Amino acid sequence: MKDREQRHDIARRARRLVVKVGSSVLTENGALRRRVFGNIARQVARLQDDGREIVIVSSGAIAVGSNRLGWTHPGSSIPELQAAAAIGQIGLIELYQRRFARFEKHVAQVLVTRRGLEEREHFLNARHTLMTLLRLGVVPIVNENDTVATEEIRFGDNDNLSATVVNLIGADLLVILSDVDGLHTSPPVAGAPKPPYFDVVEAVTPEIERAAQGSTSAFGRGGMTTKLEAVRTAARCGGSTVLCNGRSRDVLLRVAAGEPVGTLFLAGSRLRSRKHWLAFTTRTRGELVIDAGAAAALLHRGKSLLPAGVVEVRGKFGIGDPVACVEEQGRELARGLVAYDSDEIRRIARLPTRQIRRVLGYSNGDEVIHRDDLVLLVGPSRTEPTEADRS
Repeated sequence: MKDREQRHDIARRARRLVVKVGSSVLTENGALRRRVFGNIARQVARLQDDGREIVIVSSGAIAVGSNRLGWTHPGSSIPELQAAAAIGQIGLIELYQRRFARFEKHVAQVLVTRRGLEEREHFLNARHTLMTLLRLGVVPIVNENDTVATEEIRFGDNDNLSATVVNLIGADLLVILSDVDGLHTSPPVAGAPKPPYFDVVEAVTPEIERAAQGSTSAFGRGGMTTKLEAVRTAARCGGSTVLCNGRSRDVLLRVAAGEPVGTLFLAGSRLRSRKHWLAFTTRTRGELVIDAGAAAALLHRGKSLLPAGVVEVRGKFGIGDPVACVEEQGRELARGLVAYDSDEIRRIARLPTRQIRRVLGYSNGDEVIHRDDLVLLVGPSRTEPTEADRS
């Protein structure tokens, strides 16, 4: 009863949703399931009419392009994959546009790459665009720009992209439409009855991680493990997640009504959007190795990183770049935006703050990384952010 009440309450309060649609929902052995597009449009249109705001993160461009090229595979090289994506993205949006038009709804195409969102200005521009589209009653269709994205600049799968969109728009709920009914309590075994799935998951524990074993489809890049990564990321910005079978009838409407559909992963404590971006979207440009005293100050006392605690500087980076703070054993503890460049930090490492101006000839402040520009990745704040993280 408690789980059912939780579902209903979360669904009732969720006014802004991100819906991730996987290739396994949109295709069958490489062939498009065109009826699915219409079913999604019908459900989203109804939710919009009920006052909800919806962003769709849709896979399927490569599958659509491969289908139009007459291929039975998604491409055997990066150029072929990107060519299929270039062809398929047009077809994907065309399908959504036609299906939503039946319900007098407009859609918009939004293509992103990880590198594009790593820059804070670009991140905010993307947010403003999406929020304006939602205000206008338009349904944004978001996808990774596979035509230009390389391994170094891609999200890797739309599960993680959908969680980033949760942060972009401040969504209350992420719905991942897949080809499974939920997260099974143990990995399914071929030829054996499927194990039951979790109804409500409060936190992603080692037990949950062990259950997240599975395969991917030919046209999909993500598996259950990437879905758990998305769950974690969404939870850190205050969004709950429902993993459910996108082939079930009216599944979106049922999720939004709070019915016991799929597995519900509860939200964690909300990180400030800027810190969530720093922890999960941007990539670090270097590392600062810090001593045990500095690590304790960061993890347990919510302090800034001072030059005296820096043992070693790795890499080359500039003022304002994101860097990782790692302990001497190699574990990453935090990420932050530095107030000095890498060469300057090398010169002031291990020194008291009063010597910064004497050594550098100027001072950008006492802190190498101010607590307001730092987010913890381990310790208490991994599940419960500090007041500084929330502010």
